[in-house]
Amino acid sequence: MQIKISDDAFNWFKEEMEVSPGESVRFFVRYGGASKLQPGFSLGVTKDQPHEMDVQVEEDQVTYFIEQSDVWYFDGHDLQVTVNDDLHELDYSYSKQNA
Repeated sequence: MQIKISDDAFNWFKEEMEVSPGESVRFFVRYGGASKLQPGFSLGVTKDQPHEMDVQVEEDQVTYFIEQSDVWYFDGHDLQVTVNDDLHELDYSYSKQNA
Protein backbone atom coordinates (compact mmCIF):
# COMPACT_ATOMS: atom_id res chain seq x y z
CA MET A 1 0.00 0.00 0.00
CA GLN A 2 1.14 3.54 -0.78
CA ILE A 3 0.08 7.08 0.04
CA LYS A 4 0.32 9.41 -2.94
CA ILE A 5 -0.14 13.11 -2.22
CA SER A 6 -0.32 15.76 -4.93
CA ASP A 7 1.66 18.99 -4.75
CA ASP A 8 -1.54 21.02 -4.27
CA ALA A 9 -2.50 18.75 -1.35
CA PHE A 10 0.93 19.25 0.27
CA ASN A 11 0.32 23.00 -0.02
CA TRP A 12 -3.19 22.56 1.44
CA PHE A 13 -1.71 20.86 4.52
CA LYS A 14 0.77 23.72 4.98
CA GLU A 15 -1.87 26.43 4.59
CA GLU A 16 -4.99 24.90 6.16
CA MET A 17 -3.50 22.66 8.86
CA GLU A 18 -0.37 24.77 9.33
CA VAL A 19 1.92 21.72 9.31
CA SER A 20 5.58 22.44 9.70
CA PRO A 21 8.82 20.43 9.57
CA GLY A 22 9.03 17.78 12.27
CA GLU A 23 5.26 17.28 12.54
CA SER A 24 3.20 14.27 11.48
CA VAL A 25 -0.21 14.01 9.81
CA ARG A 26 -2.34 10.90 10.28
CA PHE A 27 -5.03 9.57 7.94
CA PHE A 28 -7.48 7.63 10.12
CA VAL A 29 -10.72 5.67 9.83
CA ARG A 30 -13.79 7.21 11.40
CA TYR A 31 -17.28 5.86 11.87
CA GLY A 32 -19.87 7.54 9.67
CA GLY A 33 -19.70 9.42 6.43
CA ALA A 34 -19.52 8.09 2.91
CA SER A 35 -16.83 5.97 1.36
CA LYS A 36 -16.37 4.08 -1.88
CA LEU A 37 -14.41 1.41 0.01
CA GLN A 38 -16.17 0.77 3.32
CA PRO A 39 -19.85 1.68 3.74
CA GLY A 40 -20.54 3.46 7.03
CA PHE A 41 -16.94 4.65 7.43
CA SER A 42 -14.90 7.53 6.05
CA LEU A 43 -11.38 8.88 6.16
CA GLY A 44 -10.28 11.64 8.50
CA VAL A 45 -7.04 13.57 8.88
CA THR A 46 -5.35 15.10 11.93
CA LYS A 47 -1.97 16.09 13.28
CA ASP A 48 -0.78 13.19 15.41
CA GLN A 49 2.32 11.27 16.41
CA PRO A 50 2.71 7.73 15.05
CA HIS A 51 2.42 4.77 17.41
CA GLU A 52 2.29 1.74 15.10
CA MET A 53 2.80 3.28 11.68
CA ASP A 54 2.21 0.96 8.73
CA VAL A 55 2.44 3.25 5.68
CA GLN A 56 4.16 6.61 5.38
CA VAL A 57 5.37 9.25 2.98
CA GLU A 58 7.54 12.23 3.86
CA GLU A 59 7.61 15.67 2.24
CA ASP A 60 9.44 18.76 3.52
CA GLN A 61 10.26 16.94 6.77
CA VAL A 62 6.57 16.25 7.47
CA THR A 63 5.49 12.61 7.83
CA TYR A 64 2.07 11.61 6.45
CA PHE A 65 1.03 8.18 7.72
CA ILE A 66 -1.56 5.47 8.36
CA GLU A 67 -1.50 3.37 11.52
CA GLN A 68 -1.55 -0.45 11.36
CA SER A 69 -4.99 -0.46 13.00
CA ASP A 70 -6.48 1.50 10.06
CA VAL A 71 -4.99 -0.42 7.11
CA TRP A 72 -8.06 -2.71 6.87
CA TYR A 73 -10.09 0.23 5.57
CA PHE A 74 -8.08 0.42 2.35
CA ASP A 75 -8.74 -3.22 1.37
CA GLY A 76 -5.61 -3.53 -0.79
CA HIS A 77 -5.91 -0.06 -2.34
CA ASP A 78 -3.44 2.82 -2.52
CA LEU A 79 -4.57 6.22 -1.25
CA GLN A 80 -4.36 9.27 -3.52
CA VAL A 81 -4.83 12.67 -1.86
CA THR A 82 -5.61 15.73 -4.00
CA VAL A 83 -7.52 18.98 -3.53
CA ASN A 84 -11.01 19.63 -4.87
CA ASP A 85 -10.52 22.99 -6.59
CA ASP A 86 -14.19 23.99 -6.28
CA LEU A 87 -14.53 23.22 -2.57
CA HIS A 88 -10.91 23.92 -1.57
CA GLU A 89 -10.81 20.76 0.53
CA LEU A 90 -9.04 17.42 0.40
CA ASP A 91 -10.28 14.77 -2.00
CA TYR A 92 -9.47 11.08 -1.53
CA SER A 93 -9.42 8.45 -4.23
CA TYR A 94 -8.30 4.85 -4.21
CA SER A 95 -6.64 2.57 -6.73
CA LYS A 96 -6.17 -1.16 -6.49
CA GLN A 97 -2.57 -2.09 -5.79
CA ASN A 98 -0.67 -3.49 -8.77
CA ALA A 99 -3.55 -2.56 -11.07
